[in-house]
Amino acid sequence: MSHGKQFTLFSHKRGPNGWKVALVLEELGLTYESVYLDFQKSEQKAPEFIKYNPNGRIPALIDHSNSDFIVWESNAIIQYIVDKYDKGHKLSIAPGTDEYYIQLQWLYFQASGQGPYFGQAGWFTFYHPEKVPSAIERYKNEIKRVFGVLESVLSTREWLVDSRLTVADLSLVPWNHLTTPHLEDVDFEKEFPATAKWHNKLLKRPAVEKVWAERTRLLAQP
Repeated sequence: MSHGKQFTLFSHKRGPNGWKVALVLEELGLTYESVYLDFQKSEQKAPEFIKYNPNGRIPALIDHSNSDFIVWESNAIIQYIVDKYDKGHKLSIAPGTDEYYIQLQWLYFQASGQGPYFGQAGWFTFYHPEKVPSAIERYKNEIKRVFGVLESVLSTREWLVDSRLTVADLSLVPWNHLTTPHLEDVDFEKEFPATAKWHNKLLKRPAVEKVWAERTRLLAQP
């Protein structure tokens, strides 16, 4: 790939997981070119992409400065980026410390607790060919449970780890931002005030604003 950027990021215009990686790249000032796969054409399942990610999902990242090393799974990508390119720990915690494992804890929580449940809520609410009220109810309750977990921590401190912004906070932004407008019978700012304050503060960061503006621009295209 001859675009001259350090990374190629395979992503999707709408899906949150690729945008998680873009947020970290932008915050660290790293250069990258995004390739947005068309799921309607099953490009994520095509042989030319499967060679990058055998799971047939986005995101996947190619690091051209590291012999075109490929890594997939969004939070594994995030951990790779900060381990190799955040030596000053602007967004990350030094390995071997207790706080490092707290950071990992939240990245795993995002991958296992937030993303799947929020995604299933979206699927059964908007895309499943038939309405399944019990499934919709289950996953909406899981959304509230996840917000409750965040609230229990953020009501006692400003950030999730070590009193400062880390990739743990950034990893949760896209799914939260896509989900909160669709919460029915939930007043996000009233019921989860500390989480809402934290979330809104993250949205105002210049890198987050830049990335989300690009997503908005892409989605507005015909």
